[in-house]
Order: sequence, then C-alpha cells, then structure tokens
Amino acid sequence: MRRALAGGAGLCAAALLACASPAPPSSGLTLLFLRRSPAASLGGLSWAPDPDHSRLVALDERLRVARSFTSPRLANPVAVAALGGELLVSERTGEAVVLDTTGRPVREWDGPHLASLYAAYGTEVVAVRSPYYIPQFAAEPDTAPLIRVLDTLGRPAAGLATIHVPPVPYLAQLVNAGPVALAPDGSVYFAPLVRDEIRKYGPGGALRWTAKRGLFRTEPDPEFLPPHGRDKRDIAVRDALVNVALTLGPDGRLYALGSDDSGATRLRVDVLDTAGGAVDARGRLATFDADSLLGRSAPPERTTFTPAFALPDVHGDTVLLARFAGKVTLVNFWASWCDPCREEFPHMAQLYRELDRKDFEIVAISDDVDRGKMAAFLREYRPPFPILVGGGRMKQIYHYRGLPYSVLLDRRGRIIERIFGFGGAAEFGNLRDTIAIEVRGP
Repeated sequence: MRRALAGGAGLCAAALLACASPAPPSSGLTLLFLRRSPAASLGGLSWAPDPDHSRLVALDERLRVARSFTSPRLANPVAVAALGGELLVSERTGEAVVLDTTGRPVREWDGPHLASLYAAYGTEVVAVRSPYYIPQFAAEPDTAPLIRVLDTLGRPAAGLATIHVPPVPYLAQLVNAGPVALAPDGSVYFAPLVRDEIRKYGPGGALRWTAKRGLFRTEPDPEFLPPHGRDKRDIAVRDALVNVALTLGPDGRLYALGSDDSGATRLRVDVLDTAGGAVDARGRLATFDADSLLGRSAPPERTTFTPAFALPDVHGDTVLLARFAGKVTLVNFWASWCDPCREEFPHMAQLYRELDRKDFEIVAISDDVDRGKMAAFLREYRPPFPILVGGGRMKQIYHYRGLPYSVLLDRRGRIIERIFGFGGAAEFGNLRDTIAIEVRGP
C-alpha cells in the first residue's frame, strides 16, 4: 500500500507572540507549520521544509524568507527539527538527513521503520512511523515499541511504549503512524494519524495523559473495504485522517495540526497545555497563505551538477558529461526492476524525438547490477537516446531516494530542476514547457 497525505490548501500557521494582527507585524512571529509540516526554530529563524521544491526555507520574525537552500540529499523533505545547532530533516520516504544551516550535509541514516518521522530537542532524537508516507501493509508484534529513541548517528538506543495491534494486524503501520514532538525534559508527545488522541509520554515511556477533541462519536480501527468493481490491485481502507503534525511553541505549549474531516482537507490547529493536556483557549494564532509567503523569496541560484560522470555506454565506450555541454540535457537514472521507469521510458522517447538534437539531449544511466536484465529491458523499449552503465553505484554517488530520478541541466551544466519518480503525462507536459523556455533563452 502506498499511502500519503493528499494535497490541500497552502496553510501556514504561526504563533503570534507580539500581537494578534491578521497581517504580519513588524516582529514577533514564530512559524509553527508550513502547509502540513512542522517548522523548527534555530539561530533566530524558523526553518521549514518546502517539499514541492526539494528545499528548506528559513523565515524571520516577519515571515519573510531570509534564506533557502536545496541539496542533492533533499528529495521530498516533510519535517525539520533542531538537533543541537544543526537541522534534522525527515524525508518523505523515511530517511533522516542532518544539515548545517548553510545546507552542507553532515550525516544521514535510514529509519528504523518502513518510513520514519523524526523529532529532536538538544541532542535527543526520537523516531515514529511516519504519517506522511505508509509504504505497505505489514504486521508487527505487540511488543514492538511505538517510539524509538535514537542516538545522534541514527542508531536505536531504546524503545518507549508499545504499538496497538488492530484486529487486522497488517494495518499496524497505519494504526501506529502519527506526528511526534520532543520536549526539553525528555517527554514525548505523540498523536495517532487515524485516531482523535494526543498523548504525552514521560522520558521512561509512562503515559502521562491523553487528550481528545471530541471529533467522533465512535472510533473503530481502520479496516479493509471490499473491491466493489474496483481494480483488485487498488486496496482501499476505511479510516479517518486526524492528526497531521505536532510542535512545541516558544511559549511551551503544544500545537497540534489536525483535521475537522476524515480526509484532512479542512485543517485546524489546537493548542494544549502540556501539564495536563487541556485545550488552551488562550492560544493566539495567525494563518497566512503559504504560497504567498514563499513567493516572496528569490529563486535559488543554479548549481553545477556534480560529480561529472564518465561512464561506459552499452558498447563499452566512455561517455563524459562534457559531451552534452551547450545543450539542455535530461540526465535520467533508471533500472530494469523499476516499474515506474518502464512507464516513463516511452514518454522520454517521445520527448527526445520531438526536440532538436542541437538544443536538447537525454542521457539515461542504468543502475542495474545485472547486465543481462538491463539488456533485456533495452531490447524491449529500444530507447533512441544514449544509455550509460552505472553498475549499481549511482545511488551512493548521487544520493537519490528512489528511481526513476532525473536532473534537468541547462546549457552550462547547471541544475534547472530535479524530478523524483514518474508523474505521468502531465509531468512531461510541464517538462516540455520548461525545456522550451530554456532552449529559447541565452
């Protein structure tokens, strides 16, 4: 099962410390959430992920974008937390990336779950099952910890609380996914994605309190739905998306971003007193359109695609990246075992045939280890563009999260955009427009 929160309005919620004005005041705002992601305070700025542009943004007290950066390590960042003087970023697919405030990668690790979400305070790190991405059905034993405590290298050190095993055990990942926040005293706040609960656990894992907002009269566990004529490969589940993100505000209270409806299309923010879990009516919040806030920032400077490759083609001849200098170039990474790559190749072939070779090129780098399987794929699809042999080493070098992965380069070898996964015909329509604009440019 591939399950992710659906898109929604560009909501930005901020804690209003100086006044309750409906417009940004001269000072006093701390960003809590950007769209559906928690923000973190570090160095006098509020840091938040912008997954649509594979970057982090930092906003000042007037909610102006003061800084932004991307990195080859950032694909779809969904949360950011302050880890000492560094930034701990949760990738949608569950990896953790630690960056300094200039965007330099410090370290990264794979999560302890199928997909993990991280929270931090000081040098403490906890991980839970991510509410942003639930990749498949998987049963877990009733002794599995709900929350994992990690060291700063991402190694599990302890477990807190235990998971709830639903009547359908293969839904355990979904039932136990949810946002998490970590307090200065080591307390952990957790809110199940599919249940109207917000919980506080002590540093040792003891449950301190549970808060409910009264959203539902009854709350059954999620359950499978019968196909009813749908594609049998499309497995549907009945549930309610309730809790999306948690963060501790600078005032010491807990802010919970959740939904008023089961589809999480209408969002709400609740403010809780951390001592007892009571909803605190004193919270003063202002909301702003996230797209407008981010639209004020200058586009990031283009950076050179590195490292420059020198790889053999299928005939054994070495091909250098420099061969494509002076042309807009799509560098695509693929493998024969990647089903979305199979869907993508015909679109790339069509794009390649439509555009002039003096202006545009595609080079597709296979990351297959098995040359026989790569050759069988090429016999089936007969791509018209050059194929290079990566030999299973490309992910280590270019740090992509999954395949297919593409990088569009300008005539000077600088990155115009990075493309994660296969987005269908619409994505290629947008890509064609981008290429056309770039080809006409100087």
